[in-house]
Amino acid sequence: MQLNGLIFSFPKELKLFIAAFVVVLSIGFFTGLLFVNETTSANPNGIEEQYLGNELDEEATVMKFKKSEKEMLTLVHNHILSMSIIFFLVGLLLSTTKLSRKLKTFLMVEPFISVVLTFGGIFMLWKGFLWMKYIVAFSGALMTLTFTVSILIILYQLFVGDKSLQK
Repeated sequence: MQLNGLIFSFPKELKLFIAAFVVVLSIGFFTGLLFVNETTSANPNGIEEQYLGNELDEEATVMKFKKSEKEMLTLVHNHILSMSIIFFLVGLLLSTTKLSRKLKTFLMVEPFISVVLTFGGIFMLWKGFLWMKYIVAFSGALMTLTFTVSILIILYQLFVGDKSLQK
């Protein structure tokens, strides 16, 4: 076996280790998205209501109150730190795949921009910049898309790889 630094040339036990990590990480990531959908209905107005409350809506079925500064700082701090680690690890794995340099660079860097826009945007929304709810929704969707594409590429190349180079 010739090792060339690409993921499909890794030893079988390392491939299984990476696959197990990527699958468990994905379960955690997508479970988080289920929570986001449950709390915001995955739309800009739901995002606004989640952080600014709905006390003025007399017809609300669930009463929500504006988050405190402590809650907001904790949320932003925890998410930016944890998501940066997640995307760093996914980026490292992605760096070992066979992709065009431009696509690989985009998939490795974009999630960090989306993390800052999403969680910085949530904080700015809470501070009263209501238009940030659209930035939060867009950047969150883009972050999810890049995560999903990256994970699928990693898993595909782990187990299918480049057959022309595996002889």
